[in-house]
Amino acid sequence: MNDFQEIADRVEIEALRGEFTDAAMMRDRARLADLFIPDGVLRMPDIPVEFVGREEIRTGGERLQSQWDFFVQNSHPGMIRIDGDTATGRTYLQEIGRALDGRSGLNFAIYHDSYRRTPQGWKFAERVYEIRYLDTTPLAGSAPGSGARAHDSGAAADDFTAPVSAGRLDRAVAALRANGFTAELLDDAAAARARVKELVPEGASVFTGASETLRLSGIARDIEAGDRYEAIRPRVLRMDRATESDHIRRLMATPDVFLASVAAVTETGSLVIASGSGTQLPAAAGGAARAIWVVGAQKVVPDLGTALRRIEEHALPLETARAQEAYGKPSAVNRLLVLNAEPRPGRGTVLLLREAIGF
Repeated sequence: MNDFQEIADRVEIEALRGEFTDAAMMRDRARLADLFIPDGVLRMPDIPVEFVGREEIRTGGERLQSQWDFFVQNSHPGMIRIDGDTATGRTYLQEIGRALDGRSGLNFAIYHDSYRRTPQGWKFAERVYEIRYLDTTPLAGSAPGSGARAHDSGAAADDFTAPVSAGRLDRAVAALRANGFTAELLDDAAAARARVKELVPEGASVFTGASETLRLSGIARDIEAGDRYEAIRPRVLRMDRATESDHIRRLMATPDVFLASVAAVTETGSLVIASGSGTQLPAAAGGAARAIWVVGAQKVVPDLGTALRRIEEHALPLETARAQEAYGKPSAVNRLLVLNAEPRPGRGTVLLLREAIGF
């Protein structure tokens, strides 16, 4: 190998390592996975995780990233040794981050790398992550949060009524899928209405949660009118709560299909549900054989903290006005349910719309 070829190889490998850090920071796991050969390996023994192949690297990385409130990685050049069409090297890292559960830390780490020349250029054959120093002292600072993300959408930081940007919708869909939900991005409420008809089998028992989204879209009427489905809500409204309360509770807790909306969806792939009575929460949490949530684009928020603020500052006042008119009393957030993942593949489906609808 001549000197010019080795210089070119070193430059390309350095660019590969920089591309990895950029893809990690931009949460572009598909781009990051493509930096590996098809059967490449990403090992993190200290966590511990191991991903083999591009698909595992992509989906596994999405699962890890969904747990972070914020994350910053700085990488520094290390050594490279080239041997024909293969090479080895080390990359030095300084990282800082905080998880959604409040855990935070700063670390210094090393990637021990193996590279391989391919027709598409140099790729990672293996990256092994080794932590050399870890400080889990709670971080005093904070991420920009909703203010920074709002700039991406072109909306004000506290504007909970405007649809978010396409990029933020894509991030939410990717995170939901990484967390085990089936997530679909649809154009509008009409598309969601048609999709619900495809997803809910004829004859199924369906409990529709109280939802302005379902009402405005016509989905509630489709389910509750006619005899195509066994609609639970109209049935329980006719039942005597004094003598049939146990039967009502069982009907609402274990339907074939639970259909509703949510108060917020985080870009890290969590669903946040607020309730005054709690009657719809058992079905949402796991009692229903299948759950479908129809969600407007204005409900996507960066993180759990912003989701809770959206409930208190935006959704609750609107629901209180509705409840006051309908029932003569205000609403309240007496119950909160956060679904961080769906452990039963295929059970939970999120139909995320590109338009705003509902509270």
